[in-house]
Amino acid sequence: MIKGTKNAFTLAEVLITLGIIGVVAAMTMPTLLNSTQGAQYRTAFKKALSVLSQAVVLNVALDDYDLSQATASGAAETDGTSASLYNMFNNRMNVVSTSNGESWGPSGAQFGASANYTLFFNDGITLTFKKYDVSTGKTRSANCTEDNKCYGVVDVNGSKNPNKLVTCDGSTDYKAEIDDCTVSNPTDIYPIYLYDQTVLPSTSAARAVMYKGK
Repeated sequence: MIKGTKNAFTLAEVLITLGIIGVVAAMTMPTLLNSTQGAQYRTAFKKALSVLSQAVVLNVALDDYDLSQATASGAAETDGTSASLYNMFNNRMNVVSTSNGESWGPSGAQFGASANYTLFFNDGITLTFKKYDVSTGKTRSANCTEDNKCYGVVDVNGSKNPNKLVTCDGSTDYKAEIDDCTVSNPTDIYPIYLYDQTVLPSTSAARAVMYKGK
């Protein structure tokens, strides 16, 4: 009687197969993780612009002023009642803490030391905007109109890394205006501008993440 033969893998073959799987995983996992994280940043940025816009609309309904009518300056900007960008977002958003007159991270560095306010929201998003134009001394948290836009920065995950301003693929300048800008791996910090009842991305890279992403 002839016994049937048994097919089996040797230990060496198993180890070689596991080694190949490990190499492939090591090559593909970083790309997969970056893609997943980039999608999260993209979604968070869209959410941030939506909730900021809703806060402006709500403020019009409750306090009867929008971004173009925010006129307070100096101490009145933070008194809780005067018409200002600070009071608008501090009153209408769930703010857990604020930074007054400090340079904070890349967003602070962009505006210059001690020239901005930062509001930290309970969902982890932060909004930073100028208190004034450091070159002219003119208040920038007042009269934000289409012809006189106020600028800010949204960080979709607060103080967590990577704390990197979004740029177009192939560029290191976040302010670069690129017609066919693409952003393969969105990061966490986005420049915006504010005027009237509008909150929009203010750079090519930020617009690419907002409008071109899936």
